[in-house]
Amino acid sequence: MKLYDFKGAPNPRRVRMFLAEKGVSVPVRQVDLMAREQHGDAYRAINPWCTVPVLELDDDTCIREAMTICRYIEAIHPEPALLGTTPVEQAAIGAWEHKFEVDGLIAVGEVLRNSVDAFAGRALPGPVSHEQIPALADRGRRRIAHFMDLLNERLGESGHVAGPGFSVADITAFVAVDFAARVEKDIPDGHPHVKRWHETVGARPSAQA
Repeated sequence: MKLYDFKGAPNPRRVRMFLAEKGVSVPVRQVDLMAREQHGDAYRAINPWCTVPVLELDDDTCIREAMTICRYIEAIHPEPALLGTTPVEQAAIGAWEHKFEVDGLIAVGEVLRNSVDAFAGRALPGPVSHEQIPALADRGRRRIAHFMDLLNERLGESGHVAGPGFSVADITAFVAVDFAARVEKDIPDGHPHVKRWHETVGARPSAQA
């Protein structure tokens, strides 16, 4: 297997953390997104969607999208279980993971891609050009505030995002919080549960992946 990665992007980091939690080592090939290598013919042959991450299997099958890769890895390396072991656990983890991907990661991406000059004409990832819409950056900032509030509320009820145990939902939320700190601002005051949880997850070796 081979992982196509970009060290500074949040979605490949989700996969790297997942692999680290599993204790699975995969060769990594860096794709230079800043030089727009993802739009070149060589990378388009691997992923015509022009995004990372991609997991390339030994038979040349290419698996796109972070959570799809995580589900594949879980299927071939089921321990430790990060997607749940019972139907109820799997449903809870899946729901919280998706919620914080949309309200966290995507909201931060909305701010970044609609406010930074380097993304002019590239307001959405992929092969199609889209112009920036400044109002979406403003909306994204409001969405980030809501994400932090909801995450703090949830972590006041539960030790981890989807229940008592660490799961892929924690990985997505943790990466979203770090992404928000890079793009907009750190964990706001008045969110003690997020700060406690972020310190706990940040102490795991996988957080350095």
